[in-house]
Amino acid sequence: MEVVAPFKEVIDEIRESGGEAVQNCFQCGKCDTLCPWNDVTRFSVRRIVREALFGLSEIEKEEIWRCTTCGRCPTLCPRDVKQIDDMVALRRIATRYNVYPGPVKPIRTINAGLQSRGNPFNEERQKRKEWAEGLPVKDFDDKTEYLYFPCCYLSYDPRLKRVAMAVVKILDKARVDFGLLGEKENCCGESIRKTGNEDLYVRLAKENIKTFIENGVKRIITSSPHCFHTFKNEYPQFMVNFEVIHVTQFFYKLLKEGKLRINGHYRKRIAYHDPCYLGRHNKVFDEPREILKAIPGLELIEFEESKMESLCCGMGGGRVWMETPKEERFSNKKVEQALNMGAEELVTSCPYCITAFEDSRLVLGLGEKIGIKDLTEVLEEVV
Repeated sequence: MEVVAPFKEVIDEIRESGGEAVQNCFQCGKCDTLCPWNDVTRFSVRRIVREALFGLSEIEKEEIWRCTTCGRCPTLCPRDVKQIDDMVALRRIATRYNVYPGPVKPIRTINAGLQSRGNPFNEERQKRKEWAEGLPVKDFDDKTEYLYFPCCYLSYDPRLKRVAMAVVKILDKARVDFGLLGEKENCCGESIRKTGNEDLYVRLAKENIKTFIENGVKRIITSSPHCFHTFKNEYPQFMVNFEVIHVTQFFYKLLKEGKLRINGHYRKRIAYHDPCYLGRHNKVFDEPREILKAIPGLELIEFEESKMESLCCGMGGGRVWMETPKEERFSNKKVEQALNMGAEELVTSCPYCITAFEDSRLVLGLGEKIGIKDLTEVLEEVV
């Protein structure tokens, strides 16, 4: 009896994205046991991979959009199935057919903003560096040593602008030669690529690369782990290699070299959350912790699931732009864990995580019971 795949395009797309690795899956189910979705609802990565292998995927269903690309399942997959590549490949097909289920429909608006104005908020390009008005920062030119790339969230979101301001103040105190490109730059394109819009990602990336080269950019400091990951690991596919460093790595380097000094105390009990794209994907675990440990008065406490096992905030893989029911938010669990550990503040190093945790604090009605901060905001208070 001949088995006919009803959607051969799925098989072809998967193979092009993940090679033949999808065929290695022997249905052990380890990915399902590791996936954070199964802490809040029923979700099977194993089943989706199996269906994709035989071209039986239903691209109109929400399941293919759930993956946050947190990276837990690929790290322990015994057959190197490349689940993230498989999920993104399925989304590429859905995007090609303009098929977005209800909770995913906001992606259309995000696509429009990125296409017309280079940012997902559809804000004017001229406003991209308004947050820096009155701060000691210059426009980048070919004589400037570092480009500070704050990301779209830090450029436009009222809460996250405070993080960008803190970065600038710290860099200025350390007398770092840095500048901004402002309206000349685009979104890095990472999140829209994970939703399946490869063509838009390529366009954004090529425009950024052209801008960087024309302005003499060689070294880039980023606040977002997603920008960090994209510039460092994905832009090289376009035959460019910029020196890219995350702010936590850079600030730790400045502290070690004595170019940045801690002068104050921070008498609070802090739980540090490892962002997926800084920690699990890029193995930056020590620098953020060493910075916190160097601050007098600060007590650092660790989650039971930390570093390589850190629980995702739920915003990766483009889910930052999608609707997630309150009862299914991973960030709720993380904030509750921090509170139960006795933390006064939950600190992290990613704008997506900050957004998720701030929202969870409101949803859970915690008010002033626990603070949410970027590590940069903590450091800026004591240098």
